Amino acid sequence: MAHVRRAYGLRRVGHGGTLDPAVTGVLPIAVGPATRLLPYLAGDKAYRGVVQLGLRTDSDDLQGAVLGQRPVPPLDGPALEKALAPFRGTILQVPPQVSAVHVDGERAYARARRGEASALEPRAVTIESLTLLGWDAATGRLELAVRCSAGTYIRALARDLGDALGCGGTLAELRRTEALGFDLSAAVPLESLATPPPLLDPLQALGHLPRQQLEAIQLQPWRCGQSLAAEAPHPQGQPLAVLDPDGNLAGIARADGAGWLLPRLVFAAAG
Repeated sequence: MAHVRRAYGLRRVGHGGTLDPAVTGVLPIAVGPATRLLPYLAGDKAYRGVVQLGLRTDSDDLQGAVLGQRPVPPLDGPALEKALAPFRGTILQVPPQVSAVHVDGERAYARARRGEASALEPRAVTIESLTLLGWDAATGRLELAVRCSAGTYIRALARDLGDALGCGGTLAELRRTEALGFDLSAAVPLESLATPPPLLDPLQALGHLPRQQLEAIQLQPWRCGQSLAAEAPHPQGQPLAVLDPDGNLAGIARADGAGWLLPRLVFAAAG
């Protein structure tokens, strides 16, 4: 974040979800007025990770202290697929002790660093796809591809999979391959900020939203915060990208379910 601020000479910078220190991959960053768009981006994320079976740590990854080791049972592809099946779809997941979850107004990781255990409540997350990419019986490591909802912890998935197999598990490697509508092909290395690359059009990240384009006569009322008549029916609460007559992003509206679009974010607002 600091590198981006310096590279573009902007103080207003926001990110689309932190990465653990040992995790690599996509980190969407918004600058200037585009930071206000972050809540409207697609929340799903995708990862490729390696799980080490037979090992439990206090952080559910290799950066933590070892809690125990057990032999890995004989496993093959079909046995692993059977073990993975219960983790697909909407499941309840307890976050890792070393996580950013708030406990009594404090982050769980801060309590963990003091040696305090937190009673973390399970929360519903959705694992849309969980694919076994490889299995190495000699090392007890399996590689997974995961597509999941925001708030899913892959470290917790590694822990719970190991528990289901009776030997324990911890996350050995992780790379985030997609986040908020961006994938690795759109990512740039941190070093490239020495010569800041061009910023992307925000509409690239809003392709999942329906759109409505303003006529010239509607532009000024929109900038003054007036509601718009919807051109098509939308469910109540549905966000839409509103475009100006030239096709540029003019803001975000939400449908009221009764045929009107209510301004929620207006760029170049007037009055």
